[in-house]
This record gives sequence, structure tokens and C-alpha cells, in this order.
Amino acid sequence: MRHGIVILPQEPWITARRKWQSAEGLGFDHAWTYDHLSWRSLADQPWHATVPTLTAAAVVTETIRLGTFVASPNFRHPVPFAKEIATLDDIAGGRFLLGVGSGGTGFDASVLGQPPFSPRERHERFVEFVAALDELLKHEVPGSDGIDIEGSWFTAHRARMVGEPAQRPRVPLILAANGPKGLALVAERAQGWVTTGPEGRTGEEWWASVTALAQRLDDALEAEGRDPQSIDRYLSLDSGGYFSLDSVALFDEMVGRAEALGFTDVISHWPRAEGIYAGDQDVLYEVAAQF
Repeated sequence: MRHGIVILPQEPWITARRKWQSAEGLGFDHAWTYDHLSWRSLADQPWHATVPTLTAAAVVTETIRLGTFVASPNFRHPVPFAKEIATLDDIAGGRFLLGVGSGGTGFDASVLGQPPFSPRERHERFVEFVAALDELLKHEVPGSDGIDIEGSWFTAHRARMVGEPAQRPRVPLILAANGPKGLALVAERAQGWVTTGPEGRTGEEWWASVTALAQRLDDALEAEGRDPQSIDRYLSLDSGGYFSLDSVALFDEMVGRAEALGFTDVISHWPRAEGIYAGDQDVLYEVAAQF
């Protein structure tokens, strides 16, 4: 089992830097930050930009993998975003993990003045966004005229990338999905799947729904002709009414249950002083001592 930690982009870099370095020193396998312009109950609090934060983290760490948890097309176009990610991965020495989702209906979905989209429209946009990133991040063939994108949601003419990708064939795509269409897209294009489980489920009902999702992914992979064991599976433990770092015992229990369901990776949040994800950092240190 691999362990990840989310560090929300809220603190000045002089403080945040120590957390990213500590995540590596504590033995976490990967560290993530949210890719939002603002987020839910923290919308009135400081919130730094994602790509500069991860770039700075790449510079002050050496081995830990870094990722977006998760990027979306709510406020991004695949061409400039792919260029940013390719550059970030070059700086990180090929340690980047690209978490991508369809985009929620919160602040990010309306801040640029866009109209509300139906679930079907958001999925169609997600498919186009992922397909474009998949192609762009492999980079154009040397000597070619660049990459054209002709879609209903995104277009580009002779887009250029930055050179040879730091990872082959590109940065790993870790797709967030819970519905059947999203899971089919994971099976088609992704190297990893990440889930928080369905919204509105808590406790044992949440665990049952996560179990069902894992089986549906198996079915989707088999339908695509892929071995169900060939994909990394990431579970956000701070879902379903739980904060995994409330205690060492709770963390250990949740990790054990996730492993039994076939998850290869678990992700928790760095404890905050108050509000959502509030907790004691000593629990984080005790948990990490077990890695």
C-alpha cells in the first residue's frame, strides 16, 4: 500500500514549504494539492494557485511524487494546461501525477461567467479534455506542424509542446470517476483511478458504495480488454463522514479495508487547525512512523 497526503494551498510558501518537505521526510509516497480557484467552505480564506505551488514543491523535494487532486476543465483549456504540466514534470524530474476530474458545480464552475452545465454536458467536456491532454502530453512528432484539436468544447490549431516528455509515454493520468461513463473513460485511457466515493453516503453505506465502484471498475477494465490489476487505485480516506487522521486506530482500520478492496494507494489530508480536516498533527506523525 502506498500513502499520500493532501496539502491545501492556503499558507504562505515560507510555511507551506516545510509541510511539503516534511511529507517527503515522513515517507509519504505522493503529495497533492487541490486544483481549484477557491473551494467550498474555505472560499473566504487565502487560496494559492495550484501549478506554482506544485512547481515550488518540486524544487524543494527530491523523491516524493506530486499531483493535482484533481484538475478539471471548469477553468482550464487543455493546451496551456498541458504545457504547464509538461514543464512542471520536467522540473520535478518525472515525478508528477495528473489527477483529473469532470469538474464540480461549485465556485469554479461559474466564476468565469460560464452557464451551468448538465451532468451529460460535463461528462462530454471531460472526455474531450482528457483526450486532448492524452495527446498533447505525449508531445508532437518532431518536424510536424503541431497538434490540432477539433472538438465541441476545445479547439486548437498547430499547438506546440515543450520537447520530450519527462515520463513515457506521458505523465500518468489519474482520473476521478464514480459513474459508469466515467469508469469507462478510466478503463480506456487512465493509468490510475481516484475516488472519494459517492456524495451523500456515510459510514458503512459509504464503504458498500466504494466496494460496488471497485467492482464496476473491474467490469469496465475487462470490457476494455485490460487486466483489472493493471491500474493503480487511489481512495480518498477523508470521505464518507470520516477524517482518517482522527486517530491512528481509525487510519489503520481504513487502510486495511481499502487494501482488502484492491486499492493500491490511500490519500489523507494534512490536519488543519480548525474546520474541515481539523486534527492533531501528532497523529499524522504517528501514522507516518508506521510506513
